[in-house]
Amino acid sequence: MDSRFDLNSNELGAKIGKRFANVSLAIKGSTLPKITQELVSLRASQLNGCGFCVDAHAKDLAAAGEPAVRVNLVAAWREASVFTEAEQAALALAEEGSRLADAHQGVSDETWSQVRKHYDDDQIAALIYLVAMINAANRLLVITHTKGGSYRAGTFDTAAN
Repeated sequence: MDSRFDLNSNELGAKIGKRFANVSLAIKGSTLPKITQELVSLRASQLNGCGFCVDAHAKDLAAAGEPAVRVNLVAAWREASVFTEAEQAALALAEEGSRLADAHQGVSDETWSQVRKHYDDDQIAALIYLVAMINAANRLLVITHTKGGSYRAGTFDTAAN
C-alpha cells in the first residue's frame, strides 16, 4: 500500500513539520550521545510498528559504524550483553515512555533512578523530548502508512534546514 497522505506536500503539514523537525534538530544538537539517540529512536519505533522509522534509525546506526549485532539486538536489549548500563537505562525509558497506552504505569522509579545515575539534566531533558518526539513521529507515519525501505542514512541530519 502506498502512503495515504504526504504531510510535506500539504502547506499546513509542511509548516508544522518544519517546526517538528526543528525540535528534533535541537535534540540532535544536545550532549546526549548520538548513538543513544538512535538506539532510543529505534526501540520506540519497533514498539510502535513504524516501518519507516525502524528503517531510518537502523540505517543511521549502521552508517554511524554501529556493529550489526547491536542494531539487531535492540529489540531484545534486556537479553543482550552489548549495551552499556547507560544505554540500558535510556532503552528502558524509551520502552516505559512509549507504552503509556498499554495500561503501563509510566516510567518506573527504578528506571528513573538509572537514568538519573547515567545522564545529566540536559541529557535527561533531551531524552524525555526524544521519547516524546519519536513517538509522535511514529504515529504520524503509521497513520499515513509511510512504509520503510526507502530511507537514506543521514537524511534527518539536515531535514529542518
